[in-house]
This record gives sequence, structure tokens and C-alpha cells, in this order.
Amino acid sequence: MSARETLHREVGLAWVGADGDLLSFNATLRGWLGEAQPERLEQLLPALTPARWARWKAEGFADVLSLELGAPGGEPLVVQVQADPAPDGLCMLSLLGSLPVAERLAIDALQRSVLGAVAGGEPLRAVMDLLCREVEALAPELVCSVLAVDAEGRLHPLAGPSLPAAYTQALEGLAIGPAVGSCGTAAWRREPVDVRSIATDPLWAPYKQLALPIGLAACWSTPVLMDTWGRVGATFALYYREEVPVADYHRHLVQACSQMVRVALKHDERERRIEQLAYGDDITGLPNRARFTQRAEAVLRAPAAAAQGGALLLMDLDRFKAVNELQGHAVGNEVLRRIGARLAQALPGLDTLARLGDDEFVVLLPGADRAAAEREALRLCALAAEPLVLERGQQLRLGLSVGFSLFPHDGQTLDALLKHADIALNAAKLSGRNTARGFNEEQAQALQEKAWMEGELREALAHGGFTLHFQPQCSLQDGRVLGAEVLLRWPHPQRGLIPPDRFIPVAEECGLIVALDAWVLEAAVQQLARWHAQGLALPSLAVNLSPPRLLHGDLQEQVQRLLAQTGLPPTALTLEVTERLMLDERQDRRAVDQLSQLRALGVGVSIDDFGTGYSCLGYLRRLPISELKIDRSFIHELAKRPEDRALVAALVTIARGCRLQLVAEGVETEAQARVLRELGCDAFQGYWLARPMPAAELEAWLQARL
Repeated sequence: MSARETLHREVGLAWVGADGDLLSFNATLRGWLGEAQPERLEQLLPALTPARWARWKAEGFADVLSLELGAPGGEPLVVQVQADPAPDGLCMLSLLGSLPVAERLAIDALQRSVLGAVAGGEPLRAVMDLLCREVEALAPELVCSVLAVDAEGRLHPLAGPSLPAAYTQALEGLAIGPAVGSCGTAAWRREPVDVRSIATDPLWAPYKQLALPIGLAACWSTPVLMDTWGRVGATFALYYREEVPVADYHRHLVQACSQMVRVALKHDERERRIEQLAYGDDITGLPNRARFTQRAEAVLRAPAAAAQGGALLLMDLDRFKAVNELQGHAVGNEVLRRIGARLAQALPGLDTLARLGDDEFVVLLPGADRAAAEREALRLCALAAEPLVLERGQQLRLGLSVGFSLFPHDGQTLDALLKHADIALNAAKLSGRNTARGFNEEQAQALQEKAWMEGELREALAHGGFTLHFQPQCSLQDGRVLGAEVLLRWPHPQRGLIPPDRFIPVAEECGLIVALDAWVLEAAVQQLARWHAQGLALPSLAVNLSPPRLLHGDLQEQVQRLLAQTGLPPTALTLEVTERLMLDERQDRRAVDQLSQLRALGVGVSIDDFGTGYSCLGYLRRLPISELKIDRSFIHELAKRPEDRALVAALVTIARGCRLQLVAEGVETEAQARVLRELGCDAFQGYWLARPMPAAELEAWLQARL
């Protein structure tokens, strides 16, 4: 007789449909029912009404119910009923006859003890160990074990206090299957497997050499089903030292224990889910900032941490923002998942690897010195730079910038290490990205200087701390004053005149450049209006615009308002933009729209520093410009270098062909001016003509030329 037939002969089994219909019985239950043929659950077990069944089902069938069987004639048969979800929404009921009072009380005490440990928050392994020890105390003839079954169908010992360590270790990672002992087969079949002879049963043939030498003769294993899809969470097994039949008491123990294992497993799953929500990153599956903080601080507090040292690596994906903006957040999330998995694979065993947020990752490397930290950081940079092939087959190449700080040299607290690694990360980005930099004091000083300057810029903007200087522009052909370029100056009360190349980048980075540009335009137009009212012969002013100001959206409105307030003609104003505005295609389109509107008003538009960096003749056709300015780098050696002369001659030809005014910057000698005049350049500015000067000095300079 097969193990399954033996089990079915001793335990009443009924299969119940999702709506409470009874689908089939085994022979044991049919014998108990006699001539009765119940069709509904409440006919089989009258106390199990539809409402009670629904409640029990909603509770996950956590309890074993003591109910009367609806058998005809004679004394009511009291049975212990356990429910196990089965695939396709079905449920298998196991019915056992009642035990003597003493044995029932013993099982009740066992349940209270184990469920109390679950409710008290004991770890899963500790609860399973307690369960096995309690069972073995109630039935010393048994050896008890619990094996977890993972999503890949592999066994992992949770408890087996009376089994040798070598035996449980041999089961670790064993794949379940149709002939894998009692436990592996029970998990495979999703139903109990009772092997009465390990020595002869074919299910144990490959594994009996593990069990027989340690005195195990028989094994009955029951799968613990977790849901209606038949997911097996664990197996609960009883081993016997002799080939004896299973006693009724043992069957009641298994019935109660499998329910307790299910409760403990579900509780553990809920706890792990809560922990994942609280401490896990839902995109990458890596620990989040809270978990990283918890683990990293524990590492840093360890007694040997200071002597051992270590490094904190802060990592940021290059060009990730563009991926999100251009391809959407779904692709961005996939990139984060793949990069996170790639980093985790490259840093095995390090539980401090985490995603802090956005595209920022972090890891703590215990024992790493500066050389090891830099070596590891550069290895991760190279790894991240390898192509990413996404689900749709798209291939992306990103980079990784890494900043690192050393413990305890760069900080003895996690906050200090993170702060200094962030400073180093910024240095890595400024160094061209896809590289690594370690923290040093110079970086900290630079950051402090930038923070100081940002505060001072805000103060100066709020309280009129800036001033304007003006550099005249004259015709190369007849010497007429054509206008002046407006230049922003910052005379700091403590540090004196701060150069624009120091404060303009900070203003752009901290978002003050739009307000600063708006102030310059306002002050310049108002100043030109005052000069015109005084009868001063300065036809126009050229005002520099940063890309953010041009793209801000209210530039045309400000220009129209200022011209209306002052009565100046639109030709009195030229707006200068740089070539870097054309690097971004979207900026290019918006720039064309804004500049076209300004040119339609009659305002001049000039391309500053033409010929450097990113020159593209194509945008001379797209942009509604009126002027080009030759960069000073072409003027410096103009009188000596034929190559520079040829380049300027080409620019003159381009400007004439496009009907554009051509202005040379940085003219410092008469020889440079003479060559420009010979080549046909229209206008110039530079030290040979006049240095930038405050408004009052420009007035005197203009008066002297009358």
C-alpha cells in the first residue's frame, strides 16, 4: 500500500470548492459518513456555516477547529478539522478523530507556547526551534524538523535541534522534486508523504546514506501551503527511529504544528515586508538611507573600527537626469535597477551598499585605505560605464562619478563622512565625470568659499551691492562712438572688487543669475535714458544675457516695459548671447522664439565670443541676429600670425554675406586696429580704445571726444 493510500486511510479528507461545494472525499471519510452523501460543507460539518467558513478563510485558516461530523445515527463524531489552501481556489480539509483530554491539553499548551513566541516577536528560526523541542518533549520517540522552501523550490533548514549538523547542512539548497526523500517530495507534490522505511522506499534511495547511519528509520513530512495558489512555504517532518505506523497522537501533533508553522511563516513574511517598506528601496531592492544609516553606524561604532579604518564611497550616475527627462521614468527606474544589481554583484557580502535616493548610491568599505578606496571607486566607474541593454533592446551608456572619504581621518561620524564624500563627489563631477576623487581640505575650503559667496551675492542683490561699468565701442572706419558694452562689477566691502569669472558661475549654480541679469538690464536701460536726457551722445548699450535669463520667459515683457518707460528706441539696445546657448536642441528652439520676438521689436541681437568652442555656421541662418563679436583670442596675435589674419578675414566675409555688424573684442594695440580696418571689420572695443569704466568716467570720456 502506498504512503498516500496509508495516509488517506487514516485521515478523513474532503476537497471543497470556492463556493463551499463538496467535490470529493477519500475512503476514510466515506467510511465515517456511511450512507450520507453531503453536497455542501455545512451538511458535512453543521457548525461550519457559510459565515463561519468565510471568517475562517479570511483569517488564513489559522486555527484547527473542533467540530461534530454530520454523520447519520449513533453518537456525533467529534473531529479536529484543518484546512489547507490548494490551487485553483480549492481547499483540502483534513479531519482527525478527537484525542484523549490529556493529549489534547498537551497540544493546546504547545500551541500557546509557540504562538506566544510568534506574538512576542521572536525570530522565525527561534520559533521553529521552540516548536521542534516542544514536540520532542511531548513525544520523545520523535525527531522533528522544519525546512523552508524558497521561491526557486530549494530547501533551507529552519530547525532540527536533534538532527546532526552535518545532516541539516546536506539539505541546504537541495532542490525539491518527485523523488527527494519525504520533505522534498512532499513539497513537490504539495501533499503529505509518509515513508515507513527509509531503507527500502525509492523516494529515499539517493539520500538514505544520510539518514540510516544516524538512526533514522522512517519519515512523515507535511507541506505547509501558504495560499490558494498552492505556494509551499515549508515542510514539517517527523522522523522515527523504528519502522512503526503513525500514531493518532502524532497525526494530531502534525495537524496542529503545520498550522503553527503557517502562522509563523506568514507573520515572518509580514514583518519582512514591513521592514522592506521601511528599510528597503522599492526600485532597486537595495537598502535605503535609513537602513544604510543603521548598518553603517553599527560598523563605525565597532571597537576595532578606528584601528581598522575604512572608506565611504558616494556614487552618482552621470547623465541620469537626461534619461529620465527624454525617455521617461519607467526607463529611468529600469536603469536604476540594473545599475543597482551591477553594483551589488561587484560588491558581494557588503550589506552597507544602499541607494540613498534619486541616482545616488553609497557603500562603506571596512579596512580600505586611500589607495584601496580609489582603486575600488575606479573599478566601479569602469563597471558602470559598460553598456546597459534594456528590456526593449535599447542600449544606454552612462557613467559614474564617485567621491570618497576615509574613516577616521576625514571624519569619525557617518554625517561627517557623507558630507566630505559629497564634497569629493562634486570635485569628481567638475573633473569631467565618470571618475573618482577622494576628499581633501582644499575641496572643503572651495565649498565654504562658494557657500560664503552665495550668501554675499544674495545680500548684494537685495541691497544694491552691484555696479555697472561700460566699455565703449567705436567704428574702425571713422572713429565714431557706436555704443558701449555693459559689464557687471561687484565691489565687495571687505574683499574689494570680485572678478565676474568668480561670482557669475556661483550665481548660475545657485539660481541667482536670472535675477542678476534682470537687474543689469533694468539699471543699464535706465542709465542710458538719463544720458540721453542729458544730451550725451551714446547711441546704444549692449547687455549680456545668460542662457537661463533668455529662456526664463519674461524677457520680452521686461524689454517692452523698459522701452515704454524710458522712451528709448529699440535700436538703442543690443542683447548679447553666447554660443553655448545652442548646445541644447530644446534651448535652441526656445532661444530662436525669444530672439525672434525681440528682433521684431527692433532690438539688436549679438553673438558674443564668436568663433570659440561650439561655433556652427548653421545657426547663423536660424537665429535672428544682427551682430557678431570676434573673440579676443583671434585678435591677440592678429598682427603677427597669418593664420589669425586669415580667420578674421573669413569672419568678415561671413558677416558681410549675412549682413551682420562685426565687432572685434580685446583690441589692445594700434597694429591690431590697423589690420582689422584693412580687413574691413566694422567696429571694435578694447584697452587701446578705453578700459571698462564707471558711468561718471564714461561721461567724462565722451565729453572729451566732442
